[in-house]
Amino acid sequence: MAQPITTTLDPEQQRIAGEALSAAVVDLIDLSLIAKQAHWNVIGPRFRTLHQALDELVTVARQFTDSTAERATAIGVSPDGRARTVADESAAQGFPAGWQRDDDVIDAITGNLAAIIGRMRARIDTTDKADPVTQDLFLDITARLEQLHWMWEAQQS
Repeated sequence: MAQPITTTLDPEQQRIAGEALSAAVVDLIDLSLIAKQAHWNVIGPRFRTLHQALDELVTVARQFTDSTAERATAIGVSPDGRARTVADESAAQGFPAGWQRDDDVIDAITGNLAAIIGRMRARIDTTDKADPVTQDLFLDITARLEQLHWMWEAQQS
């Protein structure tokens, strides 16, 4: 199919921003899935608090996924959020199957957030000159993810 969406970016700017956006879509989809898996399987004395905090994380990750995918589309890059792509390319650490104690959930979510934040910060650097608009999106996402990381990390015992 012909390229249906055009962009004002030059081809190299589009490539750099597009690769960063595509990878971010994958990481954010995985983060939302990890948080939902944890939401369904957390047990322990802090169940209710974590259950609600995980819902917040899912919502944030899904909103950021949509913003990132729409930015990719706006610059003529087709986002790929298929399950196989997410499984093959995500930088997240993942989450184990089955019931998970509240302390283990906190550790897993904190670790996953840290991994994704690390990649987001690298994308901020990568898109600096190529596409400041995409960089601005990454700055907003990273700031919120770092806030959530702090809130999760503060619960570690």
